[in-house]
Amino acid sequence: MKSHSNALMDLLFKNLTRTFAFLVFILLAGIMVSLIWGSRESIAQHGLAFLWTNEWDPVQNVYGALVPITGTLLTSFIALIIAVPVSFGIAMFLTELSPVWLRRPLGTAIEMLAAIPSIIYGMWGLFVFVPLFQQYIQPHVIEFFEGVPVLEQIFGGAPFGIGVFTAGLILSIMIIPFIAAVMRDVFELVPPMLKESAYGLGSTTWEVVWKVILPYTKSGVIGGIMLGLGRALGETMAVTFVIGNSFNLPDSIFAPSNSIASALANEFNEAGGMQKAALLELGLILFLITTIVLAFSKMLLLRLSKSEGTSR
Repeated sequence: MKSHSNALMDLLFKNLTRTFAFLVFILLAGIMVSLIWGSRESIAQHGLAFLWTNEWDPVQNVYGALVPITGTLLTSFIALIIAVPVSFGIAMFLTELSPVWLRRPLGTAIEMLAAIPSIIYGMWGLFVFVPLFQQYIQPHVIEFFEGVPVLEQIFGGAPFGIGVFTAGLILSIMIIPFIAAVMRDVFELVPPMLKESAYGLGSTTWEVVWKVILPYTKSGVIGGIMLGLGRALGETMAVTFVIGNSFNLPDSIFAPSNSIASALANEFNEAGGMQKAALLELGLILFLITTIVLAFSKMLLLRLSKSEGTSR
C-alpha cells in the first residue's frame, strides 16, 4: 500500500514539474502571439520595409524601425565594450588579489548596485553625469579626434551631453554588477589544485588567469555576459533619460537617437491606431532580437563544450 502511494506521489510530482516546464513555453508563445496580433495592421501596411525605414511620423502615419533598432544595438554594444573588461577586473580582484577582509564588503557593495532602480540611474545620468560630461569631457574628446580619419566621424558632432554613448555608459554601469557577480561565482569554482599547480610551475597571476581560470570557466563567463546583454537590450527608463529620444540615425556615438524600449516608453501611453500597431511591432522586434541573442549564446556554449579536451 505504501509503495503504491509513493508511486502515485512520484507520478504526480513528475507531471507537476513537467507542467511548470511547459508553462514557460506557453507563456512565450502567448507573448509572441499577442505581439503579432497587436501589430498586424503595421505588418500588413509596412511589410519587411519596416525594418529599414528610418522615418517615424505619426502625423503622416509613416513608421520605420531602423532608428530604434540601431539605437538599441549601438547602446548595448557600447555597454558591453565598457562593462565586460571592468566586470572581469572586479571578479578577478575579488577571487585572486583582494585581501580576505575586503572581499565580503566589496562584493556586497557591487551586488547592491544591482538593486538600485533603473530610474535612479537615469536621473543620476541626466542631472549629474550629463552636465559634467558635456562641459568637461566631451568637448576635449571631440577636439582630440578632430582631423583623424574615421575616428573624427565616430567621435564628432556637437557636445550635447546626451546621446548614444551616454546611454551606453549608463547601461554599462547597470550591467556591471550582474556580469561581475556571475564571473566571480564561476571563478570561485575553479579547483584550488589547478591554480596552485600553475603557480608551482612558475606561472604569473596573469598566466594562471589566462591559461587556467578562463578555459575552465569560459561557459559561465559567456553566460554572465549574455545575462548582461539581455538586461541592456531591454532597459527602458535609464536609456529614456539620456539617449535624447530623437528619431534620427546617429551620425556619431555622441549624437542623440532612440531605442526600442525608450520609444515604447515615450509614445505607447498616448498611441492609438497605426501608431500603436507600429509600437507593438517594435516590441515584437525587440523580443526577436533577444531570442536571437540567447540562441546564439546557446550555440556558442555548445560549440565550446564540444571543443573541450581537443588538442590545440
